[in-house]
Amino acid sequence: MTSLWLNDAQVPARLRLTPGSRYDTVVIGAGITGLVTALLLAQNGIQVAVVEGRRVGVGTTGGTTGKISLLQGTRAQHIAGRHGIGVLAEYLAANRDGQDWLLRFCEERGIAYQHSAAVTYAQSESEKHTVRAEFDATRAAGLPTELVDELDTPFPAYGGVRLVEQAQIDPMTVLAALAAEVEAHTAPIYESTRAQGVRGEDGRLVVQTEHGDLTADKVVLATGTPILDRGGFFARLTAERSYLAAFRTPEPVPHDMYISAGQPIRSVRYHPTPEGDLLLVGGSGHAVGRTDAAAAHADELLDWTATWFPGAEVLHRWSAQDYHPVGELPYVGPLLPGRDDILVATGYAKWGLTNGVAAALALEGRLNGKPPPWSTTFATWQPAELRSLLSGARANTAVVQQLSTGWLHMIGGGKAAVPEEGCGRVERRGLVPSGICTVDGITTEVSAICPHLYGILRWNDAERSWDCPLHGSRFAPDGTVLEGPATKPLARRAVLREDM
Repeated sequence: MTSLWLNDAQVPARLRLTPGSRYDTVVIGAGITGLVTALLLAQNGIQVAVVEGRRVGVGTTGGTTGKISLLQGTRAQHIAGRHGIGVLAEYLAANRDGQDWLLRFCEERGIAYQHSAAVTYAQSESEKHTVRAEFDATRAAGLPTELVDELDTPFPAYGGVRLVEQAQIDPMTVLAALAAEVEAHTAPIYESTRAQGVRGEDGRLVVQTEHGDLTADKVVLATGTPILDRGGFFARLTAERSYLAAFRTPEPVPHDMYISAGQPIRSVRYHPTPEGDLLLVGGSGHAVGRTDAAAAHADELLDWTATWFPGAEVLHRWSAQDYHPVGELPYVGPLLPGRDDILVATGYAKWGLTNGVAAALALEGRLNGKPPPWSTTFATWQPAELRSLLSGARANTAVVQQLSTGWLHMIGGGKAAVPEEGCGRVERRGLVPSGICTVDGITTEVSAICPHLYGILRWNDAERSWDCPLHGSRFAPDGTVLEGPATKPLARRAVLREDM
């Protein structure tokens, strides 16, 4: 499953880390937040380096829908309901600054983007009250949204809330330009270099990676979910997987950006190409590792599209991972209270192109002593977090249930049959859970215990990966880390069979 954006991305490969270097700031993660943060710091004369575990954009940013919008589904009513209209207004101000910065960057470098209206629409009569609540919240916070009773769409829509002059991009084109700009300011980007920890030593920070160490005065964690457990952010986030597909259609594609107000989520936009507009459809998300039928979630999008866009031809299918904060607002600031040596940015709830840039602006402002006026709304540690304790408790009750259920399933014995192609399962080998799968004719056995907090992994049949239901870590069939918070690979036990 390769995203449309990554399929033809013109992003050169970069060398892995040569250990022993020293920098003012090391940014871990080369998505939108990491690269914008690195660029802002480098422009201010700070010696900075970026460390990326895989490739630029291979994580969440390279799988996004590419929408740059201040109308974000039903986010406004949830934020206002938890924190009030004043905080929602500050959240929107942050996203507006992020949107303005990103579009200005595109304009200055000739990167194509399209202006488009954003629409949160009702899929049924029962969702109309949710649309109205989003309209009321956004208007109260100062957004010039409009309530629309009828929408001209080929799929069922019972009205919506609409915001004009939003935008959409090809995110990998933007990341490629950002990476080149970072390096033009003599800031290196080290790819295929997974950070595995940070420790203090002689008044500086040592970033430990799989290829050796480098030192810095400051470290910024821009990794989707923080790779360090200090601060317990893994317990303040819910990891969510969602699916996307790109289609060629015989009929014209709607040019507004749509997202449904209820479940299952349906996100629709167009993407221009020299051969004509493509249709992009996303949604059908679920908590990571908490389904035994990921492929069925992905297939729902195809079935829905075939129903409402007859003759649509699938060109690309992919997925993305996002993190929803229990307190509804992103976390941007110190990893631990009262310390500015390690900073973190996470919890964008699927709206990372605006929130991610806003986070970078807040991080750069904090490091340079000039934070944006709205930055306290994104603070990692604030009294409002007390109001999120109940949501956090609920989220972590589910984590405990997944942990206990996974281990209880290990009481039985193992199975002897080799999994069929594309299939995997967890079974007990002696006293130890093992994950056994067959991919591309190779049957591999790895530890089925997540090295983060020891959850029992589940096989993801849509993406052929091992997924952790506790905090969203994901691993390739051979145990390689795909998503954190885990930083170490699964112990590999054996290659059972290889068909040549």
